[in-house]
Amino acid sequence: MSQAPDPFEFLKSLWAPMGLPMAGAVAPMLNPGEVEKRIGELKLVENWLTMNLNVLRMTIQALEFQKSGLEAMQGTPAKPAQAKEQTDQEGREGPPEN
Repeated sequence: MSQAPDPFEFLKSLWAPMGLPMAGAVAPMLNPGEVEKRIGELKLVENWLTMNLNVLRMTIQALEFQKSGLEAMQGTPAKPAQAKEQTDQEGREGPPEN
């Protein structure tokens, strides 16, 4: 009698062309305690990644705020294209006449 087909073989064949390992497909866990442990570990990683994402977002926001403050203090326009256009117009008009 032949051995039963591996239920994960189809999924492995789908993931293999992408070069990505399929978590848990190599040795599926049958012990509920091990599955619960794995879920806890993955939730811990998820929380850590979420925290890092939030820190990254706050850093970007702080830098954007700092940039806006520096531009306001220097009196420069927010967009460099506006500054170039303004300089070009002043050059064509010539110096102001008295």
